[in-house]
Amino acid sequence: MAAPRKLAAKGLPKRDPLAALRMSDMVILKPYLPYELIAQVIDHLNAADMIRMARVSRKMHEMVYEDARWVQRLKRMGVWNDLEARRTGGSQHAGSQMRRKSTIDQTLVNGKGRPEIVINGHAASPRKPSTSQTRAFDGFDTISFSEPSLSQNQIAAIHDQALTVLKEVESVRGKARQEYGKIYKCLQPYYADALRAIDYHSTAIFRQYSLPEHRATIFSNVETFALSDLSPGSSARGQQIDKLIKQFDSAALLEFRQGYEYKDIRGRMKQYAQVMYILNGGQSSVNLFLNDNRLISRKSELGSVSDCVDYSSGSGQLSLERVNAYFDRLGDAYRQESAIIKTVFPQTTEVSLLFLEQIGQEILSPFLTALFEDARTRSTSIYLRVISGSLHATSKFVQDFALPENADEDIIIRASNVLVRLFAPHLQVYLDEEIAYFKQNADRETERWDRNLAEQRSSTENFLMSNVNRQAEKKDFMSSFKQVLMMPVSILPSFTTTRPAVKRTESGLDASSRSMSPMPRPLTPNLPAEAPTDELAAKAALISSQLDNIKGLLSIDVALNLIHAAKSSLERAAQFIALGGPSGEIAREKCSEIYLSLISTLGDKHVRTGFDKAIEHLSLYNPRTQQENPTAHTGPVVAPLTTFLELVNVGDLTQQMLDVFYEQEIIAMSIVKRDDFISAPVKAKKRFEHMLDERVASGLSKGIDVLMDEVEYLCATEQLPTDYNPVTQIFDADNTNKRSSIFGAADIDVSPTKPCIHIIEIIKLHIGMLQGSTDKALLDVFVQEVSQRLFQALVKHIKRQRISPLGAMRLLSDLTAYTSFIGSYRNPNLTVYFNALREVSQIFLFEGQTDRELEEMSGIIADAERYRGVFTVEEVVEFAERRSDWLVVRNKVEGKVRGDQCTVM
Repeated sequence: MAAPRKLAAKGLPKRDPLAALRMSDMVILKPYLPYELIAQVIDHLNAADMIRMARVSRKMHEMVYEDARWVQRLKRMGVWNDLEARRTGGSQHAGSQMRRKSTIDQTLVNGKGRPEIVINGHAASPRKPSTSQTRAFDGFDTISFSEPSLSQNQIAAIHDQALTVLKEVESVRGKARQEYGKIYKCLQPYYADALRAIDYHSTAIFRQYSLPEHRATIFSNVETFALSDLSPGSSARGQQIDKLIKQFDSAALLEFRQGYEYKDIRGRMKQYAQVMYILNGGQSSVNLFLNDNRLISRKSELGSVSDCVDYSSGSGQLSLERVNAYFDRLGDAYRQESAIIKTVFPQTTEVSLLFLEQIGQEILSPFLTALFEDARTRSTSIYLRVISGSLHATSKFVQDFALPENADEDIIIRASNVLVRLFAPHLQVYLDEEIAYFKQNADRETERWDRNLAEQRSSTENFLMSNVNRQAEKKDFMSSFKQVLMMPVSILPSFTTTRPAVKRTESGLDASSRSMSPMPRPLTPNLPAEAPTDELAAKAALISSQLDNIKGLLSIDVALNLIHAAKSSLERAAQFIALGGPSGEIAREKCSEIYLSLISTLGDKHVRTGFDKAIEHLSLYNPRTQQENPTAHTGPVVAPLTTFLELVNVGDLTQQMLDVFYEQEIIAMSIVKRDDFISAPVKAKKRFEHMLDERVASGLSKGIDVLMDEVEYLCATEQLPTDYNPVTQIFDADNTNKRSSIFGAADIDVSPTKPCIHIIEIIKLHIGMLQGSTDKALLDVFVQEVSQRLFQALVKHIKRQRISPLGAMRLLSDLTAYTSFIGSYRNPNLTVYFNALREVSQIFLFEGQTDRELEEMSGIIADAERYRGVFTVEEVVEFAERRSDWLVVRNKVEGKVRGDQCTVM
């Protein structure tokens, strides 16, 4: 004992035997299940057991009475509408408040200690609950129709309520349990009874309801109610309900069949179609009607492909009229069956669409397949017309007989799908045939036109060369060489020139004997009555005929034929666009190919070729070689250019026709959208327009060359030497000094000369021919180019003339006329050139007899501002050199001009 006390004295702690116990915690382990597991258990209970479980504790009460749990059961039956629930308001909080105010007696709920039962204001000991107290509440009590406590009126009320209970469910948050209780109260007895029944005859439903419609309604409601049964064994119970419903459905189907066979349409057939529709949607009655339909079973009475052959004309060809007659017979038969559908079936629209699909599969598909095969063996044109006509007839049949009035988009789509299934298997083959047929006809049309042109040219050449003896021309080599060498400046022999007969060494026949049977004269205008005997004359005549036929290189008839052929093909093929989906897109692409083929054929093989030949022929024109041609200079026209401008008009008209075709066919048929600038048809249209503009521009450029050649030719041939240098002599009083004077010559003509008038008429006429037929920008370019070329031609022409003061008046009149003519086009950039040229004519008005006149003339020559930069002083001096007295006044004028230039500098 001393040792412990010593330790205590030293301050060491004492050992406490209860210290470890004080430091430990008291943990009471109480086993319990997780709430998630309990919720799973509750979900797999039937409704009555769930209510009993809610009486175990307050926590169980809250879990069972949770509104979402009953909403889920209503949703399984398909009677809960979330949208309606949100619209009617309410919240989960309100639902929880309603659960707290439930009709469950709180004294029956176990808690911490048993609740007291108050009787007459005093607490009493708990009693054993009666039968009525043990029964569940809120409609979940089990009811038996054999209970004596229920009166007949109560049972009848329950029967009536069971018919409509599912339709009267309200989607209100917080009241899902009560709504489900109403359903449970009405349908649970029938559900429990059906599970014990052997067949549908032994069910309470069959005993307590006499009308088939009511029996079907209760069976359907019980089947729906079974969906909310999640307790173990629900799958087997559901199979039992399905078995009873199938038995009832089979019995109703038998009655429906007998009504159809005995034509009791408005009686048993209509009644039991309604029964089966209520029971399970009526699919079995619909299937029976479709499979055993009189129209389908008697489809042979409608006719066959052989009935569509017309033998009246002896050709034995397929007739679209007879095909349409087949569809008329089908429509009449369909109308009768459609009337039955409208009378019998509640789901009229659905049955009508199903019947249409059945008709398409069983009747139309075999008929159309056989029809197309027969048509294809006959000819391509018949095949194309038959398949497009059949699509039109089928579409009309669907529109007139199958589609109800005011059909919505879904119905139209389903009806269109029938057409797709009928024609989709044949669509690709048909469209390929359509495109190939159009290309073949288009190529044949252009080839026929080219062949006719070639034959016409060959016929013309044979006619013109028929009287030419090439052996004689070879012998006269030097003469021929001289003629060829001098051809641009010499006058060719006349086409009517006769040559002496030349013997043919090979056959013994002379040329005169050949002329006894001349070549047939081709149908080409402006050919001589007889073929020329000279080879050069024949070639000149051949060139002239080619120039005359420039406007015939393009044909409006060819363009119209191609466009009409494309229109026919498009109208046939575009019908398939309405099928929609992949088939419609394929048809749209093929329609685009038809348009592309039209542009390619008409543009490349006809218009481009025609313009290229026209430009080639136009380049052969030489006005000097056409002097003997009777059409070369008859009137104020250049015949080749005129014909080319007519060709331009034909090309412009062709483009306008294509524009109209594009708007009325391609855009109107929705083949291409108007604002789709990257689509192939739009690009092809622009390429054609660009090609035409290029060819017109190239031809007009060559036409300007031809026009200027004509202008230069007129200046060279029609401008007389005396126009600008008239021989008017004035004598002095002593009759010794003879001189030319502008004064005293009152009888001198000062009007524009003949070539000036002729040139203006020619240019004005040809420019006028382009107005309205070509683009304004292109016309402006043409006018500008012609004006500039005319200016250059006049400059060269004036520098080739000898001009006297008397002739200067006519020169001034000519230049004034040219300036006024060019000014009418209101282009200041062009007018300045001709104003400058008119100013140049002033230097020819001076007689040059005095120093004052020479000084004034020199001042005009040296005044560079007068010519606005068009001419330099040196160029004006070149004009002055064309004065008739230049050799006399040259030294004085040049000296004064140099002096004036030095003064200006």
